[in-house]
Amino acid sequence: MAAAKKAPNPIDKHVGSRVRMRRMMLAMSQEKLGDALGLTFQQVQKYEKGTNRIGASRLQQISHILQVPVAFFFEGAPNLHGSADGGMKDAPSPAYVSDFLATSEGLSLTKAFMRIKEPKLRRRIVDLVEEIVGDDDD
Repeated sequence: MAAAKKAPNPIDKHVGSRVRMRRMMLAMSQEKLGDALGLTFQQVQKYEKGTNRIGASRLQQISHILQVPVAFFFEGAPNLHGSADGGMKDAPSPAYVSDFLATSEGLSLTKAFMRIKEPKLRRRIVDLVEEIVGDDDD
């Protein structure tokens, strides 16, 4: 019987995507992060994909290198246990936002958009994009 590949845990995948997003925000390569951690860039890739879990001490080390608190990596994480959280439930940001920001295009677009200082121009750009895609939400 051949061993089936196990799908990454959704939390591991989320944490990995947040590591990737933050690394890209800092314009840091996987190789540079790997060097700082004493790992190969392939190991960083596995962390970012959620293929390999990031241990607590390693996550602390990554948070220091990427200059964010450990909690950053869990923001918007999927709640896998329903509402058994003692009433401490915050509405997480939709996963598609994190997925978008984890791409180089999403990050570049967001950085460029945030450099536009004029609020009316930013609103007009949003209106234009919504018109292009035919988005009737809002």
